[in-house]
Amino acid sequence: MNVRRTLDEASDVLDRAGVPSPEHDAAALLAHVLGVRPAQLPLLQVDPGISADQADRFADLVRRRAAREPLQHLTGMAPFRHVELSVGPGVFVPRPETEVLAGWAVEHAARQPSARVVDLGTGSGAIALAVASEIPGSVVHAVELDEAAFSWAEQNLAGSGVDLRHGDMADAFGDLDGTVDVVVSNPPYIPMTAWESVAPEARDHDPDLALWSGGDGLDAVRVVERVAARLLRTDGVVGVEHAEVQADAVPQVFRAAGRWADVEDHRDLAGRPRFTTARLADSAP
Repeated sequence: MNVRRTLDEASDVLDRAGVPSPEHDAAALLAHVLGVRPAQLPLLQVDPGISADQADRFADLVRRRAAREPLQHLTGMAPFRHVELSVGPGVFVPRPETEVLAGWAVEHAARQPSARVVDLGTGSGAIALAVASEIPGSVVHAVELDEAAFSWAEQNLAGSGVDLRHGDMADAFGDLDGTVDVVVSNPPYIPMTAWESVAPEARDHDPDLALWSGGDGLDAVRVVERVAARLLRTDGVVGVEHAEVQADAVPQVFRAAGRWADVEDHRDLAGRPRFTTARLADSAP
């Protein structure tokens, strides 16, 4: 089979299935089957073709992607800033939008030696690993409640030096109270009423604990606010991701608590409201 023709046919299949980025995903799947990087595919155009076994494997992956199985589950990995994470069923697939929040955490961790950083609800370990790998002198802690996600985080954070704990972020890290410099979190923030509007890749494959957060989508954000106030030293900072429509609601959670200064909302690379940050002005609970 010819590489170009194979890619074109697969892209058409994915496009008809409503996959948002059919050309990209077809190239990623074919590169995975052939054991090369997507950027190398043009170099294979002069090759005699794809073997029958490779064609069968590719066709199966395209069929599964057309059924809206996440691309990252099919390839087994997800790039995130400067690292690659192992992902699959049972763990939230890290999105490119979250890289901006991770960059904010990296920036603040770099401002002081041995910065203490806590990642609440780490999922695959993406943000914690980004900080630990980019700021080697930092002391990074992470917590995850979901058992399957915790297993993926264990795999991704092995050898990184991150202190990974299994438990509920609501009462995690009592031994660190008042000593943390940066708290960061990509919590669940989708209202239960928004089920039908969520992409099938997330709704049908990401763990429920990583998606849904009460009637208004803010239950977990409120927990992050309380836990961050407990963990942070005075003038420590917190960053929390949210949905585009929560650009006013999430900052209000922090302002209403009466203990935060410099509450700001930030946009992602696509210009959409994506995360809120604040500085602890009063460490009293």
